[in-house]
Amino acid sequence: MNTLTIHIRNELLVHGADLVGFGDLSELLPEVRGGLPVGIVVALKYPKDTIRGIHHLPTEDYYQQYNLLNEKLDVLVEFGAQLLRDNGFIAIPQTRAYVNQFMTGNSSLLPYKTVATRAGLGWIGKCALLVTEEYGSMIRLSSILTDAPLETSQPINISKCGDCTVCTDVCPAGAVSGNLWRVGIDYREFFDAALCRKTARERTMQSLRIEQSLCGKCIEICPYTKRYLKK
Repeated sequence: MNTLTIHIRNELLVHGADLVGFGDLSELLPEVRGGLPVGIVVALKYPKDTIRGIHHLPTEDYYQQYNLLNEKLDVLVEFGAQLLRDNGFIAIPQTRAYVNQFMTGNSSLLPYKTVATRAGLGWIGKCALLVTEEYGSMIRLSSILTDAPLETSQPINISKCGDCTVCTDVCPAGAVSGNLWRVGIDYREFFDAALCRKTARERTMQSLRIEQSLCGKCIEICPYTKRYLKK
């Protein structure tokens, strides 16, 4: 890694990030990436006990951690963007407020998990969540767009889920078809987002009496998540 890449990575890790990756976004449409060629993805992991606790239904702890991690990610990407600006580069932190400006229905202009696959951090699982070698899918993500000459990683273009059917079999909504993700595939070919949101909202209402789509079953059951939980 070049000096600037090491500096940005280390500063984000010191300030609390669990994973940091750098991806080349130049193959994406300019209007999607704000005209900037590099994406930095930042990940925070859920506490182990939080994920163990959602085996049956979402919990109050899961709800609180979901919001807390999102707030921390906003702070982290604002911090990282300012570091880049201080070094003379353009940087856009993709905070929730920034992303919400460009939402179409429930789709964002540039999903964090797209930046993450370009940065080699993980792949899209059959349940349409990012899956990482380190933590499975028990993470929250955010990202920064920049023109800084950062050293980018090899992207991940195909799924590593193989013939695993765990999330397909246990999804309470039946929203997971079992088909594998690859770059360029329409997510509707392997995942029914509307059905997932509907069932997640019902499960959250059942357990917490909250109008929000939180389920987490596919996170908790993923073999990569289970492997980390056993450590």
